Amino acid sequence: MLFAFLCTDKPGHLNVRMETRPTHLEHLNKLNAEGTLKFAGPFLDDDGKPNGSLVVVEAADMAAARLIAEADPYYLAGLFEKVEVKAWNWVFNKPE
Repeated sequence: MLFAFLCTDKPGHLNVRMETRPTHLEHLNKLNAEGTLKFAGPFLDDDGKPNGSLVVVEAADMAAARLIAEADPYYLAGLFEKVEVKAWNWVFNKPE
């Protein structure tokens, strides 16, 4: 089952994002190599600066998806003001 992580950065925490980015990318690369990560990228503010994240993963259930979300270095560094984890159905333009 697919799960979308809708992550909102805490205001004024761009420095935390930038400092933690290398370990965050390592984490996503590991999930990608395992086949867990489907896609990911930052949300951008009006100035084009990152202010959140969208991450979609495949997991057995909501509990497993939450464990993945809470293992992200951004989460562990306290970057996010909130993280919503939602079951998601990929309907259009799904890769074969």
